[in-house]
Amino acid sequence: MSVVPEYTAATLQSLPGSRLAVLGAAFVRVASSADVVAVKTFVAENFGAVEFYAILPSGVSVDEAIALLDAGVEAVVVAAADELLAAGVPASRIILSSATASAVESAAGLFVDEAAAKTAKLSDKQTLYVALSAPKLELVKALPASSVVVVPAESLSTELETLAGKLSVADVVVSKLVSDRTDGLFSTLVVDARDTALGLVYSSAESVANAIATSTGVYQSRKRGLWFKGATSGAVQKLLKISADCDSDCLKFVVEQSGAGFCHKETASCFGSVSGISALEKTLVSRKESAPEGSYTKRLFTDEKLLHAKIMEEAEELTTAKSKSEIAWELADLVYFAMTKAVQNGVSWTDVENNLDAKSKKITRRKGDAKGKWAPKEEPKPEEKKVEEEKKEDNGRIALTRYNVADVSAKALDDLLRRPAQKNANIMNLVTPIVEAVRTRGDAALLEFTAKFEKAHLKSPVLKAPFPAELMALDEKTKAAIDMSIENVRKFHAGQLEKEPLVVETQPGVVCSRFARPIETVGLYVPGGTAILPSTALMLGVPAQVAGCKNIIIASPPKADGTLTPEVVYVAHKVGASMILLAGGSQAVAAMAYGTESVPKVNKILGPGNQFVTAAKMLVQNDTSALVSIDMPAGPSEVLVVADKYANPAFVASDLLSQAEHGVDSQVILIAVDLTEAELQKIEDEVHEQAMRLPRVDIVRGAIAHSRTFSVKTVEDAIALSNKYAPEHLILQIEDAAKYVDLVQHAGSVFVGAWSPESCGDYSSGTNHTLPTYGYATVYSGVNTGSFMKHLTSQELTPKGLEIIGPAVVRLADVEGLDAHGNAVRVRLTHLAKTKTEEVLARV
Repeated sequence: MSVVPEYTAATLQSLPGSRLAVLGAAFVRVASSADVVAVKTFVAENFGAVEFYAILPSGVSVDEAIALLDAGVEAVVVAAADELLAAGVPASRIILSSATASAVESAAGLFVDEAAAKTAKLSDKQTLYVALSAPKLELVKALPASSVVVVPAESLSTELETLAGKLSVADVVVSKLVSDRTDGLFSTLVVDARDTALGLVYSSAESVANAIATSTGVYQSRKRGLWFKGATSGAVQKLLKISADCDSDCLKFVVEQSGAGFCHKETASCFGSVSGISALEKTLVSRKESAPEGSYTKRLFTDEKLLHAKIMEEAEELTTAKSKSEIAWELADLVYFAMTKAVQNGVSWTDVENNLDAKSKKITRRKGDAKGKWAPKEEPKPEEKKVEEEKKEDNGRIALTRYNVADVSAKALDDLLRRPAQKNANIMNLVTPIVEAVRTRGDAALLEFTAKFEKAHLKSPVLKAPFPAELMALDEKTKAAIDMSIENVRKFHAGQLEKEPLVVETQPGVVCSRFARPIETVGLYVPGGTAILPSTALMLGVPAQVAGCKNIIIASPPKADGTLTPEVVYVAHKVGASMILLAGGSQAVAAMAYGTESVPKVNKILGPGNQFVTAAKMLVQNDTSALVSIDMPAGPSEVLVVADKYANPAFVASDLLSQAEHGVDSQVILIAVDLTEAELQKIEDEVHEQAMRLPRVDIVRGAIAHSRTFSVKTVEDAIALSNKYAPEHLILQIEDAAKYVDLVQHAGSVFVGAWSPESCGDYSSGTNHTLPTYGYATVYSGVNTGSFMKHLTSQELTPKGLEIIGPAVVRLADVEGLDAHGNAVRVRLTHLAKTKTEEVLARV
């Protein structure tokens, strides 16, 4: 007997991290084609966490069902299987929701309600899935022992005490377990995520309940009672999955073991040492940390060219091996060096197996020919060549996916407006050790990471002002462009300065004020990577200079020869930066947050970056020992364009592409206001034609793949949809655009009218281009002069003022039980009263 939670496409987002994940499976009810898109994306991103099953309505097409199965859905629940079987879907991937007995034989199982469960007929190899409308244990106990109970997730409880109106997961799990022991305990096999046996223990109803409630390994000791694994030794277990065997007389716990291992002898398993891939992975992880400098092993982890050469060498030797022993030998060598690359980049063998499992779920089969230089060089026949060219041209079209908002449900629209998911947990796992290394080892770690990631071998991680003239040698045209941009940004940000303090007399004799002070030391992150961005240096440096920050430090990753692009150095010189940190990524953020021998600690870090930079900024901001703030959480670049029939298609397309070229994780959105098919087609043609002429077309293609076009009826509808999305950049290419700006509530920056391309805001108009992304425009502002300042308040009271508000202060302090607070006022009021009395007596 097992229980599985049921979700909708919208509530599925709550599954990661939920205790219900230990059940190892989840059903999701798909309501529309839009849900298919959301579920497909979610399953692909969370594959391996649990097994997903999709309940499909009659309107979902065969292609959409196959797309879900390709993404990793274990099986789909459908009313009829004929079309899916004809399309090549195995019967093992189909569950029928209504079928005759003969039809059930060709499916993996049957999905019914509790009433139909009483008459359902299945073979021994098939599974009965029963959807319970009322979460009652009595109903569960009345069902066949081998059935799977499907219950809405919100009706399930993982707590030790059963909540009213909810079904206890632990009660369901143990309700039909069978024990052949006199003490009633259940044999329990404990395995790791790769199904390697760690040990054999026993469970009871109580231990199962505690394991589920705490998401840890809890068992029943025959001698000592309830056993919380690792409570005393520290070798705790995170419970990943719990399940029963086919006869319901044995449990299996899948755990993530920490500490010395499972066994009391401090080994990973009670069945001896691990072997094969697991042993190799453990050895390589150890060697990565401990291999002596200059050794061959250390070079494999630090010299990418050497590792690449070894992988290619072993792959070639494998292809020429003939005998059984030769093939085994060469394949082992190849696996060794391939695993070295995996360990070097924080990839585990479990990650590899998840990818293998995902590939095994694919229904759609590719042609499978070799690619690139490995493909056979055979000239196709003229007629075949023509067909291939036509096919390539059709498949290669770059276009946003269209949706008519009137045809999409509110929940589906929310899913479509959701940004591509960022796998923050995985990124944090990679970033944390880098940040910790720089925090503890300073310059040494910083230089190592710069050599590893930037291929730049530096003697010093910093370049101090004044900067050598040869490092900022630029042609006059480029200098003039930068100078103009700096001046415009300076004018706009100088206008934001608070020149006078705010002074308010709240009561006679009680004067309160608020005044600004610059943040003393700021760290400005200027990205490198796929695009060099000197514009970011000026967008951050100019307002820091205007605000009056004493120390401005710019961080930017160097080129392999150790130099920076001269534009960045020139901007650093113009804004008065005291230093340039020659580093990028999370290591640069860590150096500025904690300081090193060469890098002073900063008070605030500002600037955009990739997922690793963002993760590092969030990490150091939450570390009280760093005592550093950041500008905002940042994600991939994005733009939303609202276009009506008066918009120039070429303008619209160019604005969309200007953001799509930032990176494959960028997103662009077009909201088409009452456009005809012909008008939409003109924009789409321009997008494709302009994109194909761009040097970064491959990046654009990746970004457009998860971008959208939404059709609406009115401008008001368009801006309401935009407010829901809260874009980084909002471009209004509509008639009388200025009159609609008041409707905009959430956006990083607004570009009004056809002659205001987003590019101007990126460089030279004067506004700042460091803006909130990923929907944070609902709560964050873009970088501005105030970003580099803090506000202090002051209050000055006269004796009269204290007499007026003092009694209120004393009363509130008494209410809160803070006697010393009240006393600080009482002694003054007493002193005032005494002084007045003495003055009266003196006059008498």
